[in-house]
Amino acid sequence: MVRRCSAAAGVCWTLLMGCVFAANAVTFEVKDGNSTCIKADLNASFSITYSTANGTRVAEFVLPSSARVGNTSSCGGREVPPELLVSFGDGHALGLVFSSDGKLYRVANMSLQYNLSDTSTFPQSSSSGLETVMRNVSEISARMNSTYRCLSSTTVSLSAGVNITFSDVRMEAYMNGANLSKDESVCSADLPVTTAAPTQTPRTTAAPSPVPPPAPERGNYTLVNNNGTACLLALMGLQLNVTHHSKSLNKTVSEVMNLQPNKTTASGSCGVTLATLVLTEELTNLTFTFTLNSTSKKFYLSAVNISAFWPDMTDRFAEGNGSLNLLQCSAGRSYMCSAEQTLAVLPTFSINTFKLQLQPFNVTANRFSAAEECRVDQENMLIPIIVGVALAGLVLIVLIAYLIGRKRTHAGYQTI
Repeated sequence: MVRRCSAAAGVCWTLLMGCVFAANAVTFEVKDGNSTCIKADLNASFSITYSTANGTRVAEFVLPSSARVGNTSSCGGREVPPELLVSFGDGHALGLVFSSDGKLYRVANMSLQYNLSDTSTFPQSSSSGLETVMRNVSEISARMNSTYRCLSSTTVSLSAGVNITFSDVRMEAYMNGANLSKDESVCSADLPVTTAAPTQTPRTTAAPSPVPPPAPERGNYTLVNNNGTACLLALMGLQLNVTHHSKSLNKTVSEVMNLQPNKTTASGSCGVTLATLVLTEELTNLTFTFTLNSTSKKFYLSAVNISAFWPDMTDRFAEGNGSLNLLQCSAGRSYMCSAEQTLAVLPTFSINTFKLQLQPFNVTANRFSAAEECRVDQENMLIPIIVGVALAGLVLIVLIAYLIGRKRTHAGYQTI
C-alpha cells in the first residue's frame, strides 16, 4: 500500500527559458499494511538537455506539489529491495531503490523517466516518447534507524545532460515507526567547515614508493531471483586504482587496492534489460550496471560507481561514470577474459580485472552459457598459432631446399 502524505505550494522565478515553479519539500510515504518503511521529504529540480530541429535546449523544472507515490513503490522483501517511485507531470517519474548492509542504508540506484512527448516541458523536441536514465548513487547513505538529512543543495548527474539538484531533504528507509527518526545522519555538505591553525611542518624524508599488491583473489559473486535461481553470475579478481589526496603525504597519490572476496558481499538486482551488481567491502562500495541492447542483442557494462574511504584518504572518494560501453557480449552467452585487462572508468579511477567471466542476463540452470572470449585472449591464442605456422613454413622451405640441392648433386655425376 502506498500513499502521498502532503505537499507544499510553489513559488515562481524567471529564468532564460521562462517561468519555473520551485516547490517546497513534498512528503512521500511507502507503507506495507499499516507499517511505514520509507518516508521522504524531497525538494528536487531537474535540468535536462534535449534535441530540437535547431540544435539543443535545456528543460528546467521542479518536483511539483502534485507529485504522488507510484504504484511500483514497495517495502521490498526477500531479494527485492525497498523502492520509492515518485510520479509527476505527464509521464515523468523519479525512482529511488535502497539497499542495506545492516549498519548503513543507502540509495543504491536512482533513476529518472521523462516524457519527451510532453510539449509543455520539452517544447519543439525532435524526439518523442519516454526516456530513462539511471545511476547507482551510493554516496547518499545513512546509519540504520536514523534520518538522512541534507539541507544543502546537492546535484546528482544521472547522465550527460541530465541532472537532479536536491535540497532540504529528509528521508529514511527500513523504518521502525511511522515518523522520521530524531537521530540524523547529516550529509557532508551540511557539516560545518573548520579551518585548522597553521602549524610548522617538520622536514621529513620522502616515503618510498608503495609496492603494488599481488594479483587479487578470484571472487565468485551470484545474484538470485525470488524463485532461488541464479540471474547474474560473475567470477573475477578485481584491483582498484584510485587517485586521491593522501593524509600521510599531504599530496595526490595513486593507490592500488585489491577487493578481497572473503570480505565482500554481493547484492543488486536483475531485470530484463538492466542488471546491477553491488560489491560491498568494509571500506569500499563498488557498483556495476549492465545493459542489454534489445536491437543489437548484446549486453555491455554501461556504468560503474565507487564509494571508498580508505585509511589514507583525506575525504571519501565517491565517483562514477554512467556512459560506458565495455565488456560487450552477445545475449545468451557469457563474457570471458582470462588475461588482465584495465577498465578505464574515469581519469581518477580504473579497475584491473583478472580471470574474468560474467553473465548478467539469460542465465539458465545456474551455470555460465558458452563463452565469448575477449580480444586480448583471442590475440594471445593467435600468437602461438602464427609462430607455429611460421616455423612449419620455415621447416618446409629448408626441406625443399635440401631436396633440390640433393637432386642437383646427383645430376652432376653420371654413369660412364
